Amino acid sequence: MTEIREFINNDFKALRSNQSVSAAQDFFIEYDFSHFPVTENGVYMGSLSSEDADTFEVDKTIADYRYTLEPFFVRDTTSWLDVLEVFANNHTNVVPVLNAENRYVGYYEFEDIIKFFHDTPFLKEQGGIIVVEKPVLDYSMSQVAQIVESNNGRILGLFISDATVDTVQITVKISLGAMNDIIQTFRRYNYEIVSEHNEDNYINNLRERSDYLDKYLNI
Repeated sequence: MTEIREFINNDFKALRSNQSVSAAQDFFIEYDFSHFPVTENGVYMGSLSSEDADTFEVDKTIADYRYTLEPFFVRDTTSWLDVLEVFANNHTNVVPVLNAENRYVGYYEFEDIIKFFHDTPFLKEQGGIIVVEKPVLDYSMSQVAQIVESNNGRILGLFISDATVDTVQITVKISLGAMNDIIQTFRRYNYEIVSEHNEDNYINNLRERSDYLDKYLNI
């Protein structure tokens, strides 16, 4: 699989702190970036927001507004999942990349990271997805994995897809294994099955009984 650092981009040089605001505004008009890195003598100063730049006085420099620069970044060794989290937390489509010496080396674009995500086994390989829910104090990732693997299932990935004060939802992608057996085992361990499955014998039996009762009542 391709390493995420291969997506570090340098198609456009970072904005310089001594550049004019008007130059920055022209840059954002021409290119659809929500933010873009700003450097001073090669040192990363922060990211300039296109929305902020649009409100600045055109005869000033970016340095005059350095207090508005947003300090988010990732390292060139940061994992793709942590990179994706930085994108989400900062509502941006560009994330600057720094090396271990805090030198600016380039940036990631959101579209490239999504392409990388699409190449992971979680999305690329075929399999079934189960979404389960349990009280937040009772769930266990190790137990979820054990339930799948005890039914000869192979996990392609799992993550917490929703959470409240009381409950947690876990999304699991599975290849191999009998889906119905896995579903019923989750129920035995008091997990609620949130997703719908054609292989779910329990639900299918309930539907058949409901249909039978409807016919009986309509006689």
